[in-house]
Amino acid sequence: MLADQRQGRPGNARAASLSSEPIPVDLLTIRAPAPDWFRWAISHPGQSQFVMVAGCRIHYLHWARAPARPGERGLLFVHGGGAHSHWWSYIAPYFTRDFCVAAIDLSGMGDSGRRAHYNSELRAEEIRAVIAAAQLGERPFVIGHSFGGFMTMKVASQYGDTLGGAVIVDSPIRSPEEEARHPLTRPPMGNRRVYETFDAALARFRLMPEQPCDNPFIVEFIGRHSLKRAEGGWVWKFGSEAMGSRRFGEPVREYLQAVGCRAALIFGGKCALVSRETASYMSSLMGPRAPVVEVPEARHHVMLDQPLGFVAALRMLLDSWMRTESAEGSGPPRATRDN
Repeated sequence: MLADQRQGRPGNARAASLSSEPIPVDLLTIRAPAPDWFRWAISHPGQSQFVMVAGCRIHYLHWARAPARPGERGLLFVHGGGAHSHWWSYIAPYFTRDFCVAAIDLSGMGDSGRRAHYNSELRAEEIRAVIAAAQLGERPFVIGHSFGGFMTMKVASQYGDTLGGAVIVDSPIRSPEEEARHPLTRPPMGNRRVYETFDAALARFRLMPEQPCDNPFIVEFIGRHSLKRAEGGWVWKFGSEAMGSRRFGEPVREYLQAVGCRAALIFGGKCALVSRETASYMSSLMGPRAPVVEVPEARHHVMLDQPLGFVAALRMLLDSWMRTESAEGSGPPRATRDN
C-alpha cells in the first residue's frame, strides 16, 4: 500500500485527465543496487492484459507456465489497498515452473478502470473474470495480501468449490477482545496531488502502514510502477474513493469462516497488524486443518521484507495441498472446523 499525506492543491488530480501514453522504460528502471535473484525475476515480466467486468476494464499481468503443458494449474495474486499487480512482479516468476500465473489490478487501482461505486461483490467477480481470462485452469489457487486477502476471503466464501485453495497474507481479523484493547484505525491515504515531475512524485512514495524495509530496491521498483501520467504531471495509480471506509464495514470474519476450500494464513513475525494473538484467532475461524505460517523478520509487507522466505513458504503450502489432492485422488475437500 502507498500513501501521500501531503495533499498539495486539493482536488487537482481528480480533475486532471489521465494519459494512456506508456511510461518510458528509463523511468521504470531501478537505480538502487539489487541482488541477482531480483534482477532475474524482473527480467521475466508479465504480459499486460485486460478483461471487462461489469462495465469496468480490469487489468492483469500474465506469466505463462514454462514449459507450457496441457491442463496447467494456475495461481492468481491479489494486491493490497492502494497497490497494484506489480507488487508481485518479482515473486510471480518463481512459480512459473509449476503454474500459469496472473496478478490482478482491482478496480480503482493500478491500470484498471474506475467505478462509481465499489464493493467486495464486484471485486470477487473481477477475480473470477481474471481467473477465466488468464486460463488458470481448474481449481486455481488465490493468494491475497492485506486488503487483497479480504477480497480473497470473499471469493473463496462464495466460490470456494471452484478453487484449489486460498492463501491469506497478513490480513488482520482480530477477536472482539483484542479489537477492544487495540482498535485499528483507518490509515490516511490520499492521491489528490499532481506532481510536476516523475522524480518529485517518486520521492513521496511511502509504504502504508509506514514501516522500515531492508530491501530498498523492491520499494523503488514498486514506487516506479505506482505512477501514471496526467494533465500537468504525474499522479498515483489509485483512486481515493476505491479505498473508502465501506471496506471496514465488510463482514470479513464471516467470509473467512465460510471459505469453501483449503485456506492458509501467512503473516509477518514483526507485523504491527497481525499479532500472534490475531493469527491464533484467525486460525480458530479457519479450522484446525488450515496452516498458519509466521515469516521471521517480516512486517506487514511480507513479500517486501522477506521475499525469498515468502516464496519458500508459499511453495511449501501449495506443494503440500497438491500432494494431498493427488493422494486423495479428488479435488480438495472443504476445510474441517470445530463447532
